Amino acid sequence: MIPSTLIAGPCSAETREQVLKTAEGLSALPLDYYRAGIWKPRTRPGEFEGVGNTAIPWLQEVKSQFGLKISTEVAKAEHVESVLKAGFDMIWIGARSTANPFTVQEIADSLKGVNIPVMVKNPTNPDLKLWIGAIERVEKAGIKEISAIHRGFSVYEKTLYRNNPNWQIPIDLKQELPKIPLICDPSHIGGRDYLLLEIAQRAFDLRYDGLMIETHCSPKDAWTDAKQQITPAELSTLLNSLKVRGRQEIEEEEIIQLRSQLTSKDEEIIQILRERMDVSSLIGSYKKQHNIAILQNSQWEESLRKNLERAKNADLSPQFSNDLFRLIHQESIRIQAEILSEKKNK
Repeated sequence: MIPSTLIAGPCSAETREQVLKTAEGLSALPLDYYRAGIWKPRTRPGEFEGVGNTAIPWLQEVKSQFGLKISTEVAKAEHVESVLKAGFDMIWIGARSTANPFTVQEIADSLKGVNIPVMVKNPTNPDLKLWIGAIERVEKAGIKEISAIHRGFSVYEKTLYRNNPNWQIPIDLKQELPKIPLICDPSHIGGRDYLLLEIAQRAFDLRYDGLMIETHCSPKDAWTDAKQQITPAELSTLLNSLKVRGRQEIEEEEIIQLRSQLTSKDEEIIQILRERMDVSSLIGSYKKQHNIAILQNSQWEESLRKNLERAKNADLSPQFSNDLFRLIHQESIRIQAEILSEKKNK
């Protein structure tokens, strides 16, 4: 199943050969825009930050040779000026730029009087208002064709994903701005090629309007984000693997969104439990070092009493709350017992 909007191409434009070879592989697909990063905002200095204006003629050649519309990320007014002069067909504002209203405003000011589609990625942090604000700044510059790109949100803790999808935020964005097309970027959410189909299918089930997927002629040799890029042939397979859900699998959109909220909350619960057990491990190590018994009855009983009172105030079932906190405590005891047993086994 092909999404209504499909954007693909390498994370970075590395060489003319790489750009053209990737475009050749993608030319057989119903591509709306060929993407390639020319300027790459990097986390740390010294990392590859793109080849800059050198790549512009390569993208122009993609357009003339394969008839593909071309696009790239912009982060400054001078970037906008360069790509407009070169005849680019679409630009997008990256997550780091979206997080800075001053940067977004600079880009928006440089777009006044221009007619070009602009896509706005969500900010790195999970802030819906910041995302909406960036879209509004572009809109006030007179841009008529604006889309939002969901690329996930940065979190300090390690999770399955490179960037936590936090599906509820783009759902809320769609409710606030129903006319703004919503594009999913599985590459940056997953960070691993084997996660792309699962993420793309979720986006498809949630009625997203398109996909942006990083595609490289030789992903293992990519200069940036090698693990999350796939070949044009693999992209074709992914698209053909997307399923149109039947009514028995996917009901009204409201139910889909509510189920997505449940999934997001379940993911948060799992992460919180993981963090709690990490603290239990630290406590176990402390008890081991100071020869303290694992079970502290008075402390446990007081903790349970307070938690049950909090749960009651939150309108949670007393039986459910009691069972839940006892299970959590049992797992904490098991973890601490394993840590103490290590001493005996040595």
